Amino acid sequence: MQQVRAQLNGVRLSPRKVRAVVALVKRHDVAWALDQLAHTVLRPAPVLAKLIRSASANAEHTYKASQEQLFIADIIVNEGMKLRRWLPRAQGRATELQKKTSRICVVLEIRGAAPEKVATKAPVRRARRTTRSATPASTQS
Repeated sequence: MQQVRAQLNGVRLSPRKVRAVVALVKRHDVAWALDQLAHTVLRPAPVLAKLIRSASANAEHTYKASQEQLFIADIIVNEGMKLRRWLPRAQGRATELQKKTSRICVVLEIRGAAPEKVATKAPVRRARRTTRSATPASTQS
Protein backbone atom coordinates (compact mmCIF):
# COMPACT_ATOMS: atom_id res chain seq x y z
CA MET A 1 0.00 0.00 0.00
CA GLN A 2 1.22 3.44 -0.92
CA GLN A 3 1.17 6.05 1.85
CA VAL A 4 0.74 9.81 1.67
CA ARG A 5 1.43 12.21 4.54
CA ALA A 6 0.49 15.72 5.57
CA GLN A 7 1.69 17.40 8.74
CA LEU A 8 0.66 20.45 10.71
CA ASN A 9 2.89 21.88 13.44
CA GLY A 10 2.16 24.38 16.17
CA VAL A 11 -1.62 24.11 16.30
CA ARG A 12 -2.82 26.10 19.32
CA LEU A 13 -4.97 23.26 20.63
CA SER A 14 -4.23 20.88 23.46
CA PRO A 15 -3.13 17.42 22.21
CA ARG A 16 -5.57 15.73 24.59
CA LYS A 17 -8.52 17.57 23.02
CA VAL A 18 -7.31 16.88 19.48
CA ARG A 19 -6.94 13.16 20.22
CA ALA A 20 -10.60 13.01 21.28
CA VAL A 21 -11.67 14.14 17.79
CA VAL A 22 -9.05 11.98 16.06
CA ALA A 23 -10.62 8.89 17.64
CA LEU A 24 -13.79 9.59 15.62
CA VAL A 25 -12.16 9.45 12.19
CA LYS A 26 -9.11 7.21 12.52
CA ARG A 27 -9.15 4.04 10.36
CA HIS A 28 -12.03 5.23 8.12
CA ASP A 29 -12.47 6.34 4.52
CA VAL A 30 -11.58 9.96 3.73
CA ALA A 31 -15.05 10.89 2.46
CA TRP A 32 -16.73 9.45 5.57
CA ALA A 33 -14.23 11.17 7.88
CA LEU A 34 -14.73 14.57 6.24
CA ASP A 35 -18.49 14.16 6.58
CA GLN A 36 -18.14 13.32 10.28
CA LEU A 37 -15.87 16.29 10.90
CA ALA A 38 -18.26 18.64 9.10
CA HIS A 39 -20.95 17.70 11.64
CA THR A 40 -18.72 17.82 14.70
CA VAL A 41 -18.89 21.00 16.77
CA LEU A 42 -15.62 20.50 18.65
CA ARG A 43 -12.86 23.02 18.01
CA PRO A 44 -10.26 20.63 16.47
CA ALA A 45 -12.71 19.40 13.80
CA PRO A 46 -12.13 22.11 11.13
CA VAL A 47 -8.35 21.90 11.63
CA LEU A 48 -8.37 18.13 11.12
CA ALA A 49 -10.70 18.40 8.13
CA LYS A 50 -8.38 20.88 6.45
CA LEU A 51 -5.36 18.66 7.11
CA ILE A 52 -7.12 15.57 5.71
CA ARG A 53 -8.12 17.55 2.60
CA SER A 54 -4.48 18.61 2.22
CA ALA A 55 -3.25 15.00 2.42
CA SER A 56 -5.95 14.00 -0.07
CA ALA A 57 -4.79 16.71 -2.47
CA ASN A 58 -1.20 15.45 -2.06
CA ALA A 59 -2.33 11.96 -3.05
CA GLU A 60 -4.31 13.22 -6.04
CA HIS A 61 -1.40 15.33 -7.28
CA THR A 62 1.39 12.82 -6.66
CA TYR A 63 -0.31 9.49 -7.46
CA LYS A 64 -3.49 10.52 -9.35
CA ALA A 65 -5.55 8.72 -6.70
CA SER A 66 -9.24 9.55 -6.35
CA GLN A 67 -10.80 10.33 -2.98
CA GLU A 68 -12.72 7.01 -3.05
CA GLN A 69 -9.40 5.12 -2.97
CA LEU A 70 -8.07 6.94 0.08
CA PHE A 71 -8.22 5.56 3.61
CA ILE A 72 -6.97 7.18 6.83
CA ALA A 73 -4.32 4.73 8.00
CA ASP A 74 -3.18 6.75 10.99
CA ILE A 75 -3.39 10.16 12.61
CA ILE A 76 -0.60 10.93 15.05
CA VAL A 77 -1.02 13.76 17.56
CA ASN A 78 2.10 14.75 19.47
CA GLU A 79 2.77 17.51 21.92
CA GLY A 80 4.28 20.66 20.44
CA MET A 81 5.99 23.47 22.26
CA LYS A 82 4.37 24.97 25.33
CA LEU A 83 3.84 28.69 25.66
CA ARG A 84 4.50 29.55 29.30
CA ARG A 85 2.54 32.40 30.78
CA TRP A 86 2.07 33.62 34.35
CA LEU A 87 -1.21 34.18 36.18
CA PRO A 88 -1.16 36.55 39.18
CA ARG A 89 -2.49 35.02 42.40
CA ALA A 90 -3.13 36.20 45.92
CA GLN A 91 -0.42 37.54 48.22
CA GLY A 92 2.00 38.40 45.42
CA ARG A 93 2.35 34.88 44.11
CA ALA A 94 2.09 33.75 40.49
CA THR A 95 1.05 30.47 38.91
CA GLU A 96 2.42 29.18 35.63
CA LEU A 97 -0.02 28.58 32.77
CA GLN A 98 1.02 26.25 29.98
CA LYS A 99 -0.64 27.02 26.67
CA LYS A 100 -0.14 23.73 24.87
CA THR A 101 0.28 23.20 21.13
CA SER A 102 -0.07 20.10 18.97
CA ARG A 103 1.77 18.51 16.08
CA ILE A 104 -0.64 16.53 13.89
CA CYS A 105 0.43 14.07 11.19
CA VAL A 106 -2.14 12.40 8.89
CA VAL A 107 -1.14 9.24 7.00
CA LEU A 108 -3.40 8.14 4.14
CA GLU A 109 -3.21 4.81 2.33
CA ILE A 110 -4.23 4.31 -1.27
CA ARG A 111 -6.39 1.22 -1.70
CA GLY A 112 -6.77 -0.82 -4.85
CA ALA A 113 -4.21 -1.18 -7.63
CA ALA A 114 -0.73 -0.02 -6.78
CA PRO A 115 -0.49 3.51 -8.15
CA GLU A 116 2.62 4.69 -9.86
CA LYS A 117 4.13 8.00 -9.01
CA VAL A 118 3.45 10.58 -11.66
CA ALA A 119 6.64 11.84 -13.24
CA THR A 120 7.02 15.50 -12.59
CA LYS A 121 8.85 17.82 -14.90
CA ALA A 122 12.29 18.90 -13.85
CA PRO A 123 12.41 22.59 -13.07
CA VAL A 124 13.58 24.66 -16.01
CA ARG A 125 16.82 26.40 -15.29
CA ARG A 126 17.12 29.77 -16.86
CA ALA A 127 20.40 31.22 -17.91
CA ARG A 128 21.77 33.85 -15.60
CA ARG A 129 21.58 37.38 -16.77
CA THR A 130 25.00 38.76 -17.20
CA THR A 131 25.44 42.36 -16.30
CA ARG A 132 27.36 44.56 -18.62
CA SER A 133 30.52 45.64 -17.02
CA ALA A 134 31.47 49.26 -17.28
CA THR A 135 33.77 50.06 -20.15
CA PRO A 136 37.41 50.05 -19.09
CA ALA A 137 39.02 53.39 -18.36
CA SER A 138 41.67 52.81 -21.08
CA THR A 139 39.06 52.82 -23.88
CA GLN A 140 37.43 56.05 -22.76
CA SER A 141 38.96 59.25 -24.08
